[in-house]
Amino acid sequence: MISVAGVRGIVGDSLDPSIVARFAAALARSLPGDGPIVIGRDARVTGPMVRLAAAAGVNAAGRDVVDIGLATTPTTQLAVEHLKAAGGIILTASHNPAPWNALKFLSARGEFLGPREGSAVRERFEQNRDLWASWDKLGVVREEKSALEWHLERVLALKHLDVSAIRARALHVVVDGCASVGGFALPALLERLGARVTKLDCEPNGKFTRELEPLPEHLSQLGATVRKVGADLGIASDPDADRAAFVDAAGVPLGEEYTVALGTRVALETQKGPVVTNLSTSRMLDAVCESAGVTLHRTPVGEAHVVEAMHAHHAAAGGEGNGGMILPAAHHGRDALVAMALVAHAMRRGATLRALADTLPRYVMIKDKLARPDEPWEGAAARLKRAFDGWQLDAADGLRFARGETWVHVRPSGTEPVVRVIAESPEATGTRAIVDEARRALAAPGR
Repeated sequence: MISVAGVRGIVGDSLDPSIVARFAAALARSLPGDGPIVIGRDARVTGPMVRLAAAAGVNAAGRDVVDIGLATTPTTQLAVEHLKAAGGIILTASHNPAPWNALKFLSARGEFLGPREGSAVRERFEQNRDLWASWDKLGVVREEKSALEWHLERVLALKHLDVSAIRARALHVVVDGCASVGGFALPALLERLGARVTKLDCEPNGKFTRELEPLPEHLSQLGATVRKVGADLGIASDPDADRAAFVDAAGVPLGEEYTVALGTRVALETQKGPVVTNLSTSRMLDAVCESAGVTLHRTPVGEAHVVEAMHAHHAAAGGEGNGGMILPAAHHGRDALVAMALVAHAMRRGATLRALADTLPRYVMIKDKLARPDEPWEGAAARLKRAFDGWQLDAADGLRFARGETWVHVRPSGTEPVVRVIAESPEATGTRAIVDEARRALAAPGR
């Protein structure tokens, strides 16, 4: 699957070493300048093989590789920026299951390629055009071990944080590292913030023990551990640690939509400015922005879209409701470490996580998905428009229908062969009803 989110596939099936190497070479030949390409990876068991193939492709295209090893997605983004590299490749399939892996391409700014840049890489790959350097122009690989330290320094230096007050609070945090890179990056940050850390699934071995998205239904073990050890809160990441979700001291998940709402509220206390999020993010963020007196802009789903709009609007904060907090003062990318630091700052004077969450308006959101219909999208879209006739329509990314505080967003996924149906309203029955209506409209006639 090729999209604004990168190139994803099942290793040994749709994603083999030759495809990895060719895509890596296509990126290397498409980026301007002659600097190196940074490669970082999550802890998937296929990661070492994919890293070798990607590095070979970059070297064969005539560029050097800086290998930072196991690293979070935001760590890799920051490493590109720190090293003034030509770009980067993050090897992670994010929330996709273990058989999947992916290449996510970064520009020299350490940001995901936009649609135009990504299309150029894809075109070069598909045409198999001008990929390989001559034998005497091949690149080399060097290792770099300091990338996480650069990341930690950037977060701890944020003007949004009162680090001394956070350390004095001496939080006790349970970290669910999803058997990947968040398992060492989040504890490293928390220890610098004076927290006591209890680790859960923090060995980065890629042996996943839960579903990978940090959704409430996947965090029962984290909640139980928080209760057992009497922690102040728990945090869970996805395999590449660009997303974070929290559970309170009672072990009850807040829901990943709270991450960007809580983080943005803290960010706006220090720096007022526009906020950007995607069309599928909770209206809690609307309330945060209204309270702060700032404008909220919405974009199609995908970090690249959000970041592009953040640059355009000179945003002070933003992110995606899947747990992806973006703070431009750190860097333009989703970051679980930034989210953790902002929440720790909010708790510095003794507030509990649950008390902070309860100050936000309460909505009920349902995130559903179903197999993509065999018919062209236009047929399903027409039925959806009839079903939600009279609702406010936004067609920038699939179809989003809104009426008052109620909305539903239906879109083909760019990362899985599914159609996503996300809806929100003040009441559970209302949300369930509009999800069911959308599912009926998506069903092909006669089914």
